[in-house]
Amino acid sequence: MEETVHKHWSEWLADKVIEEKKEPYVITGGMTTSGPVHFGTLCELLFPEAIKKELEAKGKKVSYFFIADIFDAFDSVPLDMEKYKAQLEPHLGKPLCDVPDPTGKSISFGDHYLEEARSLVKKFGISCTFVRINEYYMQGRFDEWSRFYLKHEAQAKRIVEETSGKQEKKDWSPIMPLCANCGRISTTRVIAQDGENYEYICDKDVKYTKGCGFKGKAKISDHKYKLIWRLHWPTWKQIFHSSIEGAGVDHHTKGGSEDTCKAITLDLMKADYHIPFKYGFILFQGKKYSKSKGTGMGISQISRLIPPEIVKYMLLKPDLEENIDINPTPENLLRTMEDFQRAAELSGKDTDTLNRHERKMAIAFKLSTDTLNWKVQFLDVLLYHQIYGDWEIVAQMTGDPQGVGYLRPYIEEWIAREFVPEDYRFKYQPNPKLETQNTKQFIELLQPGMDALAIHNAVFGFAKSKGIEPKSFFAELYNVLIGKPKGPRLGKLIAALGVERVKKDLM
Repeated sequence: MEETVHKHWSEWLADKVIEEKKEPYVITGGMTTSGPVHFGTLCELLFPEAIKKELEAKGKKVSYFFIADIFDAFDSVPLDMEKYKAQLEPHLGKPLCDVPDPTGKSISFGDHYLEEARSLVKKFGISCTFVRINEYYMQGRFDEWSRFYLKHEAQAKRIVEETSGKQEKKDWSPIMPLCANCGRISTTRVIAQDGENYEYICDKDVKYTKGCGFKGKAKISDHKYKLIWRLHWPTWKQIFHSSIEGAGVDHHTKGGSEDTCKAITLDLMKADYHIPFKYGFILFQGKKYSKSKGTGMGISQISRLIPPEIVKYMLLKPDLEENIDINPTPENLLRTMEDFQRAAELSGKDTDTLNRHERKMAIAFKLSTDTLNWKVQFLDVLLYHQIYGDWEIVAQMTGDPQGVGYLRPYIEEWIAREFVPEDYRFKYQPNPKLETQNTKQFIELLQPGMDALAIHNAVFGFAKSKGIEPKSFFAELYNVLIGKPKGPRLGKLIAALGVERVKKDLM
């Protein structure tokens, strides 16, 4: 136990895979493509990628498949598609892959959001193979197991009931037929089956839509069905030969899908079980993210404010089962960026010499990026731009032209969205008329070449020597320089302006 105290969760999960499974390893993950991508989606993609990186770092062969559950039923119109509600509602109950994309951008409604996920993968440098699960059904990949469930229908039903804690209806079936008349999959029920052939009726009322009343016949080899979720999930793990797969903590609660998955695999399939792991909720200001309700700032919005590697870092650093509360205020994002740069420094050290917190930072940094793309502090770039308003001057003054170029679009977005913290909303407007005797004496004491820390300490030293409250003296100096009682760190402000310039403007 002592050996694993300082390990990042991606390390001990990778070690567990090596210890318990055979190479080549397969990591699987998945999502239902029913709404816009958000931080929860990113985590579903990012967490398996972190394990994959750790396994590859140990020289292991590993594949990562991300399953788009695009064959799931369309059950609600998400907020971002509200204007297309009249077009979409007639398709409620159909598989997502069979619902037209009202924007015309993709081949289906489900593919519309799958494409968003693909763009997310590209933006955040995640390496995985996407699978449209409907294609696997159409290719017959699920047929063998579906016949198995129909043959062992009573046992499958008993396990589902025992693990979920819910009694199923008498007409429960392992499969959901696709109605040949209306195309819905959520409103059908099997009324007879012999292990291959089945009869069904489309007459269920699922609250958001109703069946058309059609009666039909089909067989498993027609590939016009989908397994119910609690059988579909363990089945894909057998099809892909999953070594490890995670899911949210809600799936791992008593009566959740994980209990069913394990019992179906071990007790009914008599198959090898993958390594399960669970992760906490992604919250937005204390509330759970929701694809359909639009809760939380979208990834595309936050990705315009901070680089993608910082977004990855803020998700990979916490403990895996810890709830991550995203509260994207300017102050919180700035603290995260400072923390990220500190993590970059720690990543260059021997991680075995670091304490647990430092090691988490260092490993999270390495999982987020291969290199730090800037050296200068984000706030320093913002400060220099506020003073000079010219990117060439900012690049020259900071001594990091490449870093300034990398951070420039984010700084410009902060300014355009008025996201800049109040202390950094200022204009240099020196006013000798506002000088007191004390501020004048202090300015006279400043010497060329003083750095920000020396200037900051000098303010405190001068205030102490004069018996002045430091806070009030800082306010006096800010008023003289920028016409307001508060601003960016005073030492950095004067150093950025240049002592010679300040003395020339005020003396």
